[in-house]
Amino acid sequence: MPSPLSVTLRRTLAAVITTTLTGCALPPAHDPVATQQRLDTLLPADALLLGEQHDAPDHQRIHQTVVQALAARGELAALALEMAEQGHSTAGLAREANEELVRAALHWDNAAWPWAAYGPAVMAAVRAGVPVLGANLPRAQLRSRMADRQLDTRLPGPALKAQQQLIRLGHCELLPENQIMPMTRVQIARDVSMAETLQTAAVPDKTVLLLAGRSHVDRDLGIARHLPRSFNVKTVGIGAEPAPGAPVSSAQFDAIWPAAPGPEIDHCEQFKAQRMGAQPS
Repeated sequence: MPSPLSVTLRRTLAAVITTTLTGCALPPAHDPVATQQRLDTLLPADALLLGEQHDAPDHQRIHQTVVQALAARGELAALALEMAEQGHSTAGLAREANEELVRAALHWDNAAWPWAAYGPAVMAAVRAGVPVLGANLPRAQLRSRMADRQLDTRLPGPALKAQQQLIRLGHCELLPENQIMPMTRVQIARDVSMAETLQTAAVPDKTVLLLAGRSHVDRDLGIARHLPRSFNVKTVGIGAEPAPGAPVSSAQFDAIWPAAPGPEIDHCEQFKAQRMGAQPS
């Protein structure tokens, strides 16, 4: 389920950002030629990670465009998703499978991840004969990962502290301090799970495409930290905007693709209301 971390505190830049690896302006985000140009700057790669803002429809439209472009090039090995749990896939389905069968194969949680937003990209992969793979940490493992101190060693000290701070900010600084480390472990465990899925799905001369929140795609803190150096991974921040006081660094992503942000919503106010509603009277 997307946390406030994925959708909070990212409204301070203009909606359109055109910075790329070369620093050059590129055509509009949904132009097919522009998509091919952007892919040409990044590929070949074992995996391409698209980091989205979860409540931004323009970002999900880019997902579909990239799936279609990679499939047309014959370079799409698999589509991996934060939005489905590791262990579920469409590998056994025919290209003609309907959406109901696809959702069932992925054990899709529509309350957490609206199918209307992500279905077009998923179905584009299915129609291309490409497997769609759940990559996120299974919910059944959340409690054990919260207590897994081995996860504390998966990031170097500065990156671990930065990840903890993102957990604080992403939960509007409302979490008790004793919950910060367990929640950080879950974030790291999710990144490890997605990294494992990418390696398992890798195919020579093709690219695994991963769709996930931007915090997971951040090179400094996320999935790339848990991949071997020999694994060629490229990361994209879609419409990337920094949290207040935390400017986007060129080291965080290999490219930043322009896209409109999501609606102006005060997620911290929503989070506060949820917490108050969950407290016993």
